[in-house]
This record gives sequence, C-alpha cells and structure tokens, in this order.
Amino acid sequence: MGYINAVEVHNVVKSYNVGFQKIDVLKNISFSVKKGEFLSIMGASGCGKSTLLYLIGGLDQATKGTIILNGKNLNKLKENEQSAMRRREVGFVFQFYNLVPNLTIEENILLPLLIDGKSYRKNKSKLNNILKIIQMEDKKNRYPNELSGGQQQRVAIARALLFEPEIILADEPTGNLDSKTGSEIMRLFKSINKDFNKTIIQVTHSEEAASYGTDILRIKDGEIESKKSNFKTG
Repeated sequence: MGYINAVEVHNVVKSYNVGFQKIDVLKNISFSVKKGEFLSIMGASGCGKSTLLYLIGGLDQATKGTIILNGKNLNKLKENEQSAMRRREVGFVFQFYNLVPNLTIEENILLPLLIDGKSYRKNKSKLNNILKIIQMEDKKNRYPNELSGGQQQRVAIARALLFEPEIILADEPTGNLDSKTGSEIMRLFKSINKDFNKTIIQVTHSEEAASYGTDILRIKDGEIESKKSNFKTG
C-alpha cells in the first residue's frame, strides 16, 4: 500500500442541535497519524476527544469534513463497507472492557469471528498467539467475573487484535484501573505498538498514560491546541 498515513482528518466539524441551539463539539479539526505512530489525544472532559475517536473509527459521522482511514475515505464507503472495516481493520478498546459475562475468555476473544462468519477452529493458532501476547494462556477457560479489571482489559485488547488490524483505537483504556494496573496496560500497548508496528490512537486524561505515546495531540474547546512528538517515550 502506498499511503504513509494510517489516519487523515481534514477540516472535521461535529455539531449537535439541542433545542434551537447548535453546539459545535469539534471545530475544523485537521491532523494526520502516520503508520506505526502511537498518538495520545488529551484534553479536559467535554473537549471533544472521545467524539473525535468515534468519528475516526466510523462509530459516528462528522457534520462536515473528511476522514481517511487506511487510505479509504469514510464518506465514500457504503454502510456495509464501513461495518466490515470496523470489524477487520480497526480494533476498539473501551474503558469498561465490554466483555460478555456468560462467555469464557477464549469465547470473548473469538466472538468477532462469529459475527464475521468465520470458523473458530481455523483460528485457534491465532488465538494462542494472542493469549501469549497478553500473558493469559492459563486463563482462557475462565469467565470475566473471575478476572481482575486489568485482566479483563487485557482480554479486550486481545479481542481487538484478533483480525490483526493496522489501527487500534482506545478510549480511556486505563480510566477504570488503579495506577499500577494502568501502567501495566500502557506497557502492553507500547509493546504492541513497537513489536507489531500497530498504529494506536488513545484518548486519555492521564498525563502518565499519554506519555507512552510517540505523539501527543491536545484539544481544548473542540479545537487543536497542539500536536507534538513525545521525546520522552522510548
């Protein structure tokens, strides 16, 4: 593939109508994310950072502007094409894990295969490799309520890796964890970024979590305040 940017955001506006009032959540946002970059998006609550992440992932649609993901203009994709892209080319990790309580860890990780109509059996080896990455080979037959919050987030990360997506989007991935466990999760993300050359975009309010990124984008009142390389990262 000839493109060097995993994500391009061009003049994106997101507005909502509340009664007779129009509220601009994002105001003419433009930036790009190179393949292999680990971008941390920071800003105060309500600044629009999570909205921006959902737009990039195709979970919501911009009011104006263009988002290009893996070289594809989201505005030009049909609904079924967008759905397939979300399943196969983008991995999502959320603050509250979103695991199915009555499925085992193995079944939770493999769930996207069922949704995509693929065989569990043919992907067992891929599952084993992913379990090694998250260091949970011995817990694949347990259920979410038998795991700690950090372990559940590792399972959510494993599920996001199942289709080997080029891009992983994480919304406050350490927001529900204590600081020690949060640091462990961020080290796992950093390892996935460096060892597997995955492009990662995370939204966070934590300066410590943001410091694991190669770049930091700061948003204030729906506008970009700055985008800088993070020279502290290893």
